[in-house]
Amino acid sequence: MKKPVIALVGRPNVGKSTLFNRLVGERLAIIDDVPGTTRDRLIAEGDWAGHDFFVVDTGGIDPSKQRTQKPLSIGSAEFVDDIRAQAEVAMEEANVIILVVDAQAGITQADREVVDILRQRQRGTDPANQPAIVLAANKADSDTYRLNALDFYTLGLGEPFPISAIHGTGTGDLLDAVVAHFPPPQDETADTNTIKVAIVGKPNAGKSSLLNKLVGRQRSIVSNIPGTTRDAIDTDISLDGQDYTLIDTAGIRKRGSVIPGVEKYSVLRAMQAIERCDVALLVIDAVTGITAQDTHIAGYINQAWKSVILVVNKWDLVEKDTNTTVEFETRIRESLNFLPYVPVMFISAATGQRTNLVLPMVKRVQAERLAKLPTAHLNRILVSAQDLHQAPSGSGKLFRIYYGTQVRTEPPTFLLYCNDPSLSHFTYLRFLENQIRKEYPFIGTPIRLILKQREREERDER
Repeated sequence: MKKPVIALVGRPNVGKSTLFNRLVGERLAIIDDVPGTTRDRLIAEGDWAGHDFFVVDTGGIDPSKQRTQKPLSIGSAEFVDDIRAQAEVAMEEANVIILVVDAQAGITQADREVVDILRQRQRGTDPANQPAIVLAANKADSDTYRLNALDFYTLGLGEPFPISAIHGTGTGDLLDAVVAHFPPPQDETADTNTIKVAIVGKPNAGKSSLLNKLVGRQRSIVSNIPGTTRDAIDTDISLDGQDYTLIDTAGIRKRGSVIPGVEKYSVLRAMQAIERCDVALLVIDAVTGITAQDTHIAGYINQAWKSVILVVNKWDLVEKDTNTTVEFETRIRESLNFLPYVPVMFISAATGQRTNLVLPMVKRVQAERLAKLPTAHLNRILVSAQDLHQAPSGSGKLFRIYYGTQVRTEPPTFLLYCNDPSLSHFTYLRFLENQIRKEYPFIGTPIRLILKQREREERDER
């Protein structure tokens, strides 16, 4: 299911970054009293009342420009252009926009300009795709300022919610109003035989070319299902009796560098696609090599417990000798050392080189994702592992695993009954994972180990 998106919008120094930190529960945004401190958009996950969502801090509005030595007036044309760019991107991506204003400063001309921009943008958007706008009057730290928040009714956006992001007061009522605007959850599990494949990666890595090659090579194109303006485009295809849904995030740049900070939304769209997929194709540009953005996306794939294939595209443009492939793969695996189990494919979407092998590999990885390891086999592995390498100890007490069983697939998840989970160490769990993979590789697929303490009575009975 696709997670809703909340975008924070407003003029500088109204507390967007502080509110962002409050909503996601972490200090991810830099906070400073200097307007425009947040130079880049930040994206993080939050949850409220059983709803999971993404929060986007649309900071980076800087009323001063490099060509001037003193700050421009708050209503200057340059400042309005920055606000408009921010608001337009937020309108395209968000389900709910929180317009943050300052209850202590009251209504400013800049606030009115932000509202005008949002309304203009809404008039040009299909009503079915318009995000809701919720008004948050921040810095309402006293009864006087909370009363001042009522003045913001004149903006015509409905009830202003007086909050103090720094103290957390009023944010619960604000979030109640926000989640009420979330779209109803969509059931995407109706066809369990279809493999959902997300094509992700940094801009210009060749995702569009790969999608076109995969679709163009197939004999049976079932359907093309366009999403809304804020969605990727899903393409359903069939190959050798297997159905696939390709989740395209290729058009994520949108006017390139015209809108400052738009690249952050490419990460957001990749995150949304990853949430929906079974297997992710992380497309890496062979010419530029692996980048920080590739690593960021790979990290999110790992955190989301999704299967992944590394697809090195534009391999035809690389000058090669007998060691080029091995050396390139070594560099990739060093950068993505948290994904040692993933297959690496070298292709050229432009020429079609080895692209015919991509979907068969997807099918194989999905099979690994659905694999079920027999309990007896698993316990033989655990016994051998503990005989091979002594478990860590704490306070003179050895960590011991009694038995284990696989409790689910997608991803394969193993419940290990032990004497005391607190005695375990992540390095030993990594060792156990490696021992399991020696017997059953689970190619391209993460495996999850969950420790559970077995009660003394049960141990004695056994």
